[in-house]
Amino acid sequence: MLCTKIVNARFLTMDPDHPVARQLGIWQGRIVGLDEAVAALPAREVIDLQGVTVLPGFIDAHVHLPWTGFTQNTTSIAGCTRIDDALAIVADAVARKNSPGAWVSIVGYDQRALGRHLTAAELDTVSQGHKLYVLHDSGHGCVVNTAVLDLLAADVPHENGFLAEGAMGAARALRLPYSQEEVAESIGRAARTCLAEGITACAEAGIGGALFGHTPVELGAYQLAREKGLLPLRVQLMISADRLRPVGAHEADGIPKALDLGLRTGFGDDWLSVGALKIFTDGGMMARTAALSAPYEGLDHAGQLQDDPEVLAQSIVDGHLGGWQLAVHAIGDRAADVALDALERAQRLRPRPGARHRIEHAGLIRPDQLPRIARLGVSAVVQPSFLRFFGDDYAAIMGAERAPWLYRGRGFLDHGITLVGSSDRPVTDGSPLRAIQFMVERASASGRLIGPDEGITVDEALHAYTVAGAYACHWEDRAGSLTPGKRADLVVLGDDPRRVDVSRIGDIQVVATYVDGREAGK
Repeated sequence: MLCTKIVNARFLTMDPDHPVARQLGIWQGRIVGLDEAVAALPAREVIDLQGVTVLPGFIDAHVHLPWTGFTQNTTSIAGCTRIDDALAIVADAVARKNSPGAWVSIVGYDQRALGRHLTAAELDTVSQGHKLYVLHDSGHGCVVNTAVLDLLAADVPHENGFLAEGAMGAARALRLPYSQEEVAESIGRAARTCLAEGITACAEAGIGGALFGHTPVELGAYQLAREKGLLPLRVQLMISADRLRPVGAHEADGIPKALDLGLRTGFGDDWLSVGALKIFTDGGMMARTAALSAPYEGLDHAGQLQDDPEVLAQSIVDGHLGGWQLAVHAIGDRAADVALDALERAQRLRPRPGARHRIEHAGLIRPDQLPRIARLGVSAVVQPSFLRFFGDDYAAIMGAERAPWLYRGRGFLDHGITLVGSSDRPVTDGSPLRAIQFMVERASASGRLIGPDEGITVDEALHAYTVAGAYACHWEDRAGSLTPGKRADLVVLGDDPRRVDVSRIGDIQVVATYVDGREAGK
């Protein structure tokens, strides 16, 4: 007897061998059959969905759950367009804290909305003896007040209190780590938001590191979240490369650096597992720290690499030799050059055709870089919503020649590169449906078309958030399509993305999300 049989639905299976179905049977959290294979089987529960559309649960291959959860519970200056208004919100947060010497965190900071960066001197006027940490929306910078600057080493660079990349990491390191309990609660809040948008699995994009980590025992916080029932979706954890250390393994292993006990990609189970090793090569486009091969339009610099190119390359090679899948953060085209050179070198030293290395973001990829990415078998994990919400700004700072290269779609697919959808939540909106709409129409929120030739079909965009996401996470035997034997992770939609006007895809209602064959929240 089946546990559940779902009938009278339009299942878009993403499986080319059985692309559309009307019935689906579930037993012990797995799909056991479709249509005639289950039609005559009895079931403990029969669910009639009255003709709605069902897809495999969306997979977001690049998110930050703890950061998202903390952002949801932290004072924000998002939407402020005047410096005085932003400072007034900070002053109110300080007054509520009312504990001189303590840290006060603020999120929602974007200098573009304010016209310029806040300064340490301005924050001093409202700090009342507190240490202020105002996090940039990109996650690649912050503004702090003088009380924080005074604690930093003299050689930590800043611009009137604005700290970028490694300098921001130095400020983060001054703070006591969050407790595992706090991190677990934040994970739970963010996970519930993901579920509401039809996401049943995701890849956490870097735990434990200097830039995005919240505690050196962050993996334990995820275990705690699971033990407390706060992890209602499947999570794969990327480990920040700065957590690796030299190890004295046998010379035949060829492993120069590792986590303790040799932990690496693949450890875990269907709910919580260790995924790729996260390596940063550059910063972010919002903060103007993405590393480009030519300067930003109107600026006298081309961003920055996180370290000396050879140091970055060695980190990539060491991770590859250690048996890791690599998720290399590279937004600018110069950073992509560094990543591709190192990945090529690593594969020469120890060929691993099935490693499935990834470039995270691939924000600006030149035409000459596409064949190299394809040749190396590297996936491009993009964030379409970046251009939907920041596209006007990004196009302006890239200029007319480079703007069409931003967050490509068609260019990757035409070269045989696996195109993977993701959000980088909470940097911007996390809805897969809104991202899918942008991947097709390539229109920013203002209606500006950005690289329209990079537009892809609805089917290809759905593939990026299902089948391709599973492939990028080594989950293709368990997720990504509604195929017998795979996990019964489903999203029920109020309309069919392939049948509505493209401009309406982002507004389709997520009616329900099923994980392991059970409706989330019930």
